[in-house]
Formats: sequence, structure tokens, C-alpha cells
Amino acid sequence: MEDRGLILVNTGNGKGKTTAALGVVLRAVGQGLKVLILQFIKSGNGYGELKGLELLGDSVEIRSMGKGFIYYKKNDVTAETLAVHKHAAQEAWHMLIDEVNSDQWDLIVMDEINNAVNYELIDVNDVVTMLKNKPRRVHVILTGRYAKDEIIELADTVTEMKVVKHAYQQGIKAVKGIEF
Repeated sequence: MEDRGLILVNTGNGKGKTTAALGVVLRAVGQGLKVLILQFIKSGNGYGELKGLELLGDSVEIRSMGKGFIYYKKNDVTAETLAVHKHAAQEAWHMLIDEVNSDQWDLIVMDEINNAVNYELIDVNDVVTMLKNKPRRVHVILTGRYAKDEIIELADTVTEMKVVKHAYQQGIKAVKGIEF
């Protein structure tokens, strides 16, 4: 089989989806690959990975395009709030399409894109079309809970993170450097 870019999906309700993707980023940079991380939900405020990735220099670029996490229950979110998140996700989506086709990157991490699809901020059919038509050599990682079956079917590798036990369940707040 000839070399081709892989489609990896990190999903599930457990911790570590983005962290696992960042492990692949570290490995890719170590092999001389050029990496883009585009964050669909995260706003870029206070995440330790942002500072850590800066230390890798020009090999990695990260763009936080979201408006922060959506604590989403269909009956609790306002149309106005959802519209703000949808606008940000659409801007990120259009940037992603341009970057996927730019021939500038070897690996693109689409952080929290599965959540953006689940919340109907981005259409799953658009993601499927992009994955089917991406340049053959480009590797991609899609992270976030609730990966759709259509995306899972296209993927080469799917990892589901499952909660066995989490400190938060015991009343322990998120720890700087571990959780964010």
C-alpha cells in the first residue's frame, strides 16, 4: 500500500482526547513534520498546551477559534448563545478547508470538531466530504466527544476514551498543568 495520510479519531467521554492528539503532534514534530492545530470550541485562554506548543517553534501552529466550551443541554442554551458559537465554528471551518488544501501542513489536528458537529455548529456531511477529498498525503486527527458514525467509518484509527474514574467525580477541581 502506498503512503497516504491517515485519519485518526479520538472520541469518548473520558479524559485525554486532545492530550493524545498532542502526543502525536510531538511525535510528528520529532520526525520533521509541519503541524497545524485548529481548535473549534476552545477559546485559547489559559490552556497549558498553548504555552507548551510555543516551545516547539515554527513546526507547530495552533489557532484557537472557539468561544469556549458549550455546556449544552438543548433546552438550556439560548438561540443567541448558540448563534455566537455557530458563527465561530463556521469561521474555523472555512479556515480549516483553506488550510487542508494549502499543501502547507503534514498533520492537522481538528480539536473538538466532533463536539462542533454534535452541536450542529458544522454539518457532518461537510466533514465527510472534506475527509474524502483532502490531499492524500495529509494526516488528520479529529478530537471530541460524540464522533458521528459517518466519521468513524472513514477513519483509519478510532480511539474511544472511557471514564473509569475521574478526580472531578470525587470533588477535586481541575488541576493546572494536568487538566488545562
